[in-house]
Amino acid sequence: MENDWDKAIGSLSKIKVFSNPNNDPVTISGEANDLKCIGVGTDAAVFQSLSAPAYAFKIYAKDKLHKVKVEANVYQLLEDSPFFSTCFASYDEYLVLGYEEGTTLFDCILQGIHIPEQVVNEVEDARKYVRNKGLNPRDIHLKNILLQNGRAKIIDVSEYTLQGNDFRWEHLKKGYEQYYHLIDGNSVPFWLVETIRKWYNQRGKNSSYEEFTKNILKLLFKNN
Repeated sequence: MENDWDKAIGSLSKIKVFSNPNNDPVTISGEANDLKCIGVGTDAAVFQSLSAPAYAFKIYAKDKLHKVKVEANVYQLLEDSPFFSTCFASYDEYLVLGYEEGTTLFDCILQGIHIPEQVVNEVEDARKYVRNKGLNPRDIHLKNILLQNGRAKIIDVSEYTLQGNDFRWEHLKKGYEQYYHLIDGNSVPFWLVETIRKWYNQRGKNSSYEEFTKNILKLLFKNN
């Protein structure tokens, strides 16, 4: 029996994804006229097909293919939830997810789109929901959260089986509470957001949130 998303399989086979060092976004090789890249992460890239626009296809890098089944299993454990997308199927190299409208919080910062406090609160509720399912809500950051009709939608659950706390969300939440009012409604240059992202990813394990934000504030005042 053919599924709606099968119309895109031929085009998906033309795309290859490769990971990069230093936690940099993946590189995409190949092209297909009916595919549009709608997201790029450090392990995978996400595409929408003109032939099956209701779905998003998350293609993993060659050395990250073990994460396909892991993420599919996480979606199965999460069941139906308004906080997450739906996973319809998994193949060797990619997941078939429901396509989600919205703007990532990363792009909201770039474009000066207001991020309501309700989004922050809903991410907190989503994290509680994840823990109640016996999973660990990790790797929640600006590119993994959509602003969708004023609500939060989390679009990457691949690390929820890992142990430990990466503190990404805790730091983002604290930054929102302390500093978001300074940029709310103003577009922030891409180079600045990328610099902050890279500094955060490359910071030493002993670097505290306070020390990190002190360096960011120095950068901001230096360029004002």
